[in-house]
Amino acid sequence: MAEKRIEADSMGEMTIPGDAYWGAQTQRAVENFPISGYRFGRRFVRALGLIKRAAARANLKLDRLDGELGKFIEQAAGEVIEGKLDRHFVLDIFQTGSGTSTNMNANEVIANRAIELAGGKIGSRDPVHPNDHVNKGQSSNDVIPTALHVSVAEALHYDLIPALELLANKLEIKSKAFDKIVKIGRTHLQDATPIRLGQEFSGYAAQARLSILRCNKAIRALRELAIGGTAVGTGINTHPDFAKLVCEDLTKETGIEFVEAANHFEAQASKDAVCEASGQLRTIAVSLTKIASDIRLLGSGPRCGFGELKIPAVQPGSSIMPGKVNPVMCEMVVMVAAQVTGNDTAVALGCRDGHLELNVMMPMMAHNCLESIRLLGSAARTFAEKCVDGIEVDAERCSELVEQSLAMCTSLVPEIGYDKSAAIAKEAYRTGKTVRQVALEQGVLDEKKLNDVLDPTSMTEPH
Repeated sequence: MAEKRIEADSMGEMTIPGDAYWGAQTQRAVENFPISGYRFGRRFVRALGLIKRAAARANLKLDRLDGELGKFIEQAAGEVIEGKLDRHFVLDIFQTGSGTSTNMNANEVIANRAIELAGGKIGSRDPVHPNDHVNKGQSSNDVIPTALHVSVAEALHYDLIPALELLANKLEIKSKAFDKIVKIGRTHLQDATPIRLGQEFSGYAAQARLSILRCNKAIRALRELAIGGTAVGTGINTHPDFAKLVCEDLTKETGIEFVEAANHFEAQASKDAVCEASGQLRTIAVSLTKIASDIRLLGSGPRCGFGELKIPAVQPGSSIMPGKVNPVMCEMVVMVAAQVTGNDTAVALGCRDGHLELNVMMPMMAHNCLESIRLLGSAARTFAEKCVDGIEVDAERCSELVEQSLAMCTSLVPEIGYDKSAAIAKEAYRTGKTVRQVALEQGVLDEKKLNDVLDPTSMTEPH
């Protein structure tokens, strides 16, 4: 059996695994919250490390921390940033709503690793104390919302935006490749006037580009940090310049411009910025659903559906129907989007739960936002590489459907009027003929003029 050690917190002694860097408060939370098995991921743990290292540096500059102890804390926090101590962050997402347990998890891990670096005994709190030194000038109530903002902003900037850039690029390539392919447009799932397939794909590409803009809007919403507010926003037990120094360090380390909150009471009592960022993620999910669903429809068939697109076959589609291939990448995107929408609902409910001076849903909100970013990033990248990149077009099918469309009569309206054009459409539908055939039979225009008016390509531009 692994060696154990005994540590105490303000409530008494706790038995802790001998090789664990966490301490009594963390262990108490481990036993209190065996809820979901969900843990904070790399982005959030990294953010905690960045904050604790920035805090140590700020306290050193302000002469509020012994130089030697500060350097040990910096080094230990650096190992948290690098992911070397991830296995020691052991707490469930569903815990105290302020995230106090996770803040103490970080404090204890960094303190014990710093003690080890100093040649001391893990668990002794000598020479580094988790509260007095690692948590100096801070409270869980400003550290956790700061970690939420930093982790989500970094995930948006470094994970989701590059994936959306890839998707936008792939869609733009297809837009250019398909620009000369004229197909039938559809509104209300009914035939409409012709459109070039490149134009249709340009719309999808624009949605992906706008999604990137929405990521940047979310990052801007998250740039104000709660650090420096301590317990209730008043800044008790911290130096007036502490928050400014921490924000400057975080800006330097992340490449994202973070600033001290203009109003610390708003920053801790509400999480409106997180609600806004999560809403942007929901909007991105909706955009990806539209793109994936349209591509799935346009590729339906291959013989008895729209059949205009040929979607890459990546796996067999049925255990009973030989040769069947399904639009699985499109389905994956739609499922991810549904999950992100659900995550956003939970975040919105969490943002409402800011009773008086503190929001008490922050661990769940952080988990859901980061999970949404992870899912959207993976989905966008995979969809771009395994579906969009390999899409082909059935030009003959596109041309055939254009000629059969009753909406071709729209271009006749400037020449013969709406009522006569509608009558031609109805006659074409009744007889199964094309608009061109009926218009020729009725002699509404001479053949050359009619062919010019009914040229599908000319219908795809203003004139």
